[in-house]
Amino acid sequence: MAYGVEEIVLRPAVATEAGALTELALRSKGHWGYDREFLEACRDELTLHPMDLEARRVVVADRGGSPVGFYSLEGQPPEGELGCLFVEPSAIGRGIGGQLWDHMCGTARGLGFRRIRIESDPGAKPFYESRGADLVGAVVSGSIPGRELPLLSYVLPGDVPHSQRAGTSDPSH
Repeated sequence: MAYGVEEIVLRPAVATEAGALTELALRSKGHWGYDREFLEACRDELTLHPMDLEARRVVVADRGGSPVGFYSLEGQPPEGELGCLFVEPSAIGRGIGGQLWDHMCGTARGLGFRRIRIESDPGAKPFYESRGADLVGAVVSGSIPGRELPLLSYVLPGDVPHSQRAGTSDPSH
């Protein structure tokens, strides 16, 4: 099944999708080669609850009425967290993750966020770094004792100060 970027509609998640999105998250996590036992250990942490979808600002990438990816933008400005970003394994590498990322950034800017914290799966770290996120440390996994996850930070691009715009000068310097 081919996925074209133009076929995807981004929309808010609805409560009835919580279970399907949880299963999508587990399949997506499995893309990195984790076994069934590992994925079951992650289930509680990856479970979405119907009443939380709006509060966590969950946005779905929909293709023909079916979710093929989603993200959550959590917290309050100015600093938030990318709670999750998952893509259906058969759709990975087809631009959906990039669409979700770009949408998250636009939403975050519109809400007044300036920085986004990302606790990443090690396999997904290069995706975030390719979009400008910086590795700033590590955090302990909430699912697997003794496991550490990369901690990244992304500063949302802001307006360039007037004094730094091309062709302008700051008379105070």
